[in-house]
Amino acid sequence: MKNKILSFNDGLYQACIWISGASVFVMSLIIPWGIFARYVLGTGSRWPEPISILLMVVFTFFGAAAAYRAGSHIAVAMMTDRLPANVRRIAGNLVQLLLLAVSGFMVFYGAKLCNETWLQSVGEIPWMPVGATYMPVPVGGFITLLFVLEYMIFGSQADRRIVTYDHASPEAEAV
Repeated sequence: MKNKILSFNDGLYQACIWISGASVFVMSLIIPWGIFARYVLGTGSRWPEPISILLMVVFTFFGAAAAYRAGSHIAVAMMTDRLPANVRRIAGNLVQLLLLAVSGFMVFYGAKLCNETWLQSVGEIPWMPVGATYMPVPVGGFITLLFVLEYMIFGSQADRRIVTYDHASPEAEAV
């Protein structure tokens, strides 16, 4: 069962990486188009800015979930590194519980926000519901919640091959 859960989360992690990367790539194409349309063609397009903002939200929430699983999220350890080992372990467990609470908050209130704004449309993109633009919040929160639970049950997965594909990992060397 453990291997199935970890394999599923590996796929989820990889999907987060691809979605985040695709968001940045498409954003890097859209922004120059908006600049070109405004200054060269003389007609500003209305859609590049809201689409770029949406893609940044997608990148942020999916990228944050992947960064958490990879152990590459921002961590200020100046205080905790000076604590005794047993207190450091308690502080680490407290952090995981807080991350669980924040992820749950994102899922619950993000889904509520999506639901309440679904029938409104984005001004510059009338076919897109406002609720769809908020969808990365609960989805990214749910993925982060799964990764936090994974960490709490199975420990850090930062050394898995899929996470360390660009450098040597203990798991890769053991195979």
